[in-house]
Amino acid sequence: MEKTLDNFVPNERGVIKNVTGEGRVRRRLFDMGVTPGAEILLRKKAPLGDPIEIKIRGYELTLRKSEAACVVMEVV
Repeated sequence: MEKTLDNFVPNERGVIKNVTGEGRVRRRLFDMGVTPGAEILLRKKAPLGDPIEIKIRGYELTLRKSEAACVVMEVV
């Protein structure tokens, strides 16, 4: 099942299928290691949903909800 990272719930895992978005946002995500094939665990979500904390490639990363909406995931 496919969905974007901003729609995940805490402790849900998935594999990145695609990174949408344009320009700086996409480049920033790639620079942080958010690339197709990487596995992500959503650790925490702020009360209003922004920001979110994920675990990717052995480290923890915080993303804005708008950035997470650019990451298309395959639920594991």
